[in-house]
Amino acid sequence: MSEITTLIQEFVDLHGDSRNNLLPLFQKIVEKENYLSEENLVLIADAMKLSPADVYGTATFYSYLSPVPRGKYVIRMCRNISCMMKSQAEVLAAVSNHLKIKAGETTGDKKFTLLQANCLGWCHQAPAMMINNDIFTELNAQKAVQIINEYKQK
Repeated sequence: MSEITTLIQEFVDLHGDSRNNLLPLFQKIVEKENYLSEENLVLIADAMKLSPADVYGTATFYSYLSPVPRGKYVIRMCRNISCMMKSQAEVLAAVSNHLKIKAGETTGDKKFTLLQANCLGWCHQAPAMMINNDIFTELNAQKAVQIINEYKQK
């Protein structure tokens, strides 16, 4: 039995197979693998006695979950109106050019994925960017690239 199969079964044994438990289970798998593979979604559906379509639909509804592999560091650039008014486009372009990827892409070394998010909740300190769970605010192009360089060293 694979590590993920064991994780799924232990989770269902402990918490039950209620549909309400999908998100916490998704989060556990993403902690391990950084995405929800089609194979794992089918395993979840079987273990929770749900249709694979229902599980897949739930998994793809949330932008923080992904059915495709993402980089070790997922960069989310806020694109709400507050960030746009404070040069978000310049920050995004600088990060995109520095990493040589467009929004929605992952670097060849699988270290970074660049995404846009509708709102990160930091409008009062726009523009904002989040890398995994770390938030960075009041950005400019130079500051954003400097932050990315620090993550490259990790």
